[in-house]
Amino acid sequence: MSEDPIADHLDLHYSDEQEALGESVRGFAARETDPALLWKGLAGLGVLGLATPEGGGGVLEIAAATEALGGAGAPGPIAGTFMATQLVGDVDRGRLASGDAIASVGTPPLLPWAAVADVFVELAGDDAWLARPAGQVEPVDTMAGEPWGRVALERVEPLGSARRAVIVGDVAVAAYLVGAASHLVAVTAQWLADRVQFGRPIGEFQSLSHPLADVRIRVTAARSLTRSAAHAADTGGDTAAASPAATARLSATRAALDATYRAHQSFGALGFTIEGPVAQLGQRIRQISLHPPGPRAAREAALAAHGL
Repeated sequence: MSEDPIADHLDLHYSDEQEALGESVRGFAARETDPALLWKGLAGLGVLGLATPEGGGGVLEIAAATEALGGAGAPGPIAGTFMATQLVGDVDRGRLASGDAIASVGTPPLLPWAAVADVFVELAGDDAWLARPAGQVEPVDTMAGEPWGRVALERVEPLGSARRAVIVGDVAVAAYLVGAASHLVAVTAQWLADRVQFGRPIGEFQSLSHPLADVRIRVTAARSLTRSAAHAADTGGDTAAASPAATARLSATRAALDATYRAHQSFGALGFTIEGPVAQLGQRIRQISLHPPGPRAAREAALAAHGL
């Protein structure tokens, strides 16, 4: 029995199976650099079908896989796919889980991945609708190179409450950002240890090391909140999980932005002015962090839970 009553009730470590899933995804993402092959490979590993009747697993498995993808800066409509598979019917869910279709999920007119999407899900308040473009999709450039688009949607079929999908999406985004931020912190820490100035590693200068330590604390806190939210989604139902998931997403967004800023400062802008892994990962963090942190109801629930 530990002295921490919270630790006695909630183990925030992934299970052995979840750790193995994360390692498998991490290794595959590190080896496969072609986005199309990466996406099909994730489908082959069963990642895109997680937390569905056919795919098995739950939100903790989604968190484990997505945290690994964030650490690799992997591209793709990751959160949107997990959201869509919670809502659409068997046929579309199968197409998404197999990587044969791309999902665009959100509130028009600006939608992620709309320029290449096959399945459109409109979020309207607490409800979701299967939809289709009512006209041409206007491509919108993004910093991360993701094919967003501006389009009007025509509703085809009501899909019911979006609450579960929003919870899953919040956890997926939070886990991705935690993984990406953790990688940035690690890369930056190594740079501070290797870079020598005035005869000393620059990591010995408190003006660089102390702020990075603060960021690491924020990332660790965001990771704990994300895993706690995933656990709540798997065990406590949607009502219990909505606020923790929204809070985790907000926390991870802040931590990832802080990690991006700190890496930028530590590298003297070098890592973000050349084409390379650090630059690309920083761009992806900034792009994902621009996603709205969930519907208004989720944000209000998170604020209300903290008395705000």
